[in-house]
Amino acid sequence: MKNYAQSGLFTRNNLGEIPAADRLKQNNYLEAVKAFARLTYESIYVIDYEHMTFEYVSENPLFLCGYSPEEVVKLGYEFYFRHVPENDLTMLNIINEAGFDFFKRVSDDDKMGYSITYDFHLADKDGGQLLINHKLTPLFLTSEGRLWKAMCIVSISHHKTAGNVCIYKQGAGDIWQLDLKNLAWTRSEKPKLNKREIEVLHLHAQGLTINQIAEKIFVAPDTVKYYRRRIFERLNVSNMVEALSYAVNNKII
Repeated sequence: MKNYAQSGLFTRNNLGEIPAADRLKQNNYLEAVKAFARLTYESIYVIDYEHMTFEYVSENPLFLCGYSPEEVVKLGYEFYFRHVPENDLTMLNIINEAGFDFFKRVSDDDKMGYSITYDFHLADKDGGQLLINHKLTPLFLTSEGRLWKAMCIVSISHHKTAGNVCIYKQGAGDIWQLDLKNLAWTRSEKPKLNKREIEVLHLHAQGLTINQIAEKIFVAPDTVKYYRRRIFERLNVSNMVEALSYAVNNKII
């Protein structure tokens, strides 16, 4: 098994001993995480940065790569080395360092409101690769404001390539995007849809066709097609599946 600490990967937030007062904050929080995992189609797992391992992994098969949740927990960070292609593994280390550098600049009072999302490939036991979206948000901070435990959510990516690194702040309209070439964060505004465009997205999510949507909102089918084109342009996607995925992942609908 690889020694990730010696490799230098994923060590930017390596923690020392956690104070006893900080440990008291945990209580039975994993029960809440497990309850959430039962209600979502997405894969959920918890990273413990004190021990550089996984504390919990849900039963959803997307993230498991053919293992049981218990086996993935036991593998911990070794799971990444086994099932993330080398190029993407290098990229994840860059994202890890850039993300924690960004996090250091955030005030301790605001840190719990931030999340990061990015895409990378997972390879199953047979070698097949799937591009997944990975979201990470803090669960616990130490008394010094360092990230102690984080909850991660894994779903199928709507992008075509790895990367696509963004940081969001809860309740804010700003997005910070990472340029992986020059390692610079660029601030921009989250795309906005008007009321009618959101309505069209909702109806597509219900499985309605263009003609059915047109009848539902009392417009011509060509008008629905116009709204669809506007949605694709605003979200920078090429089809409705990507639009729905983007809108859900970015809390637009």
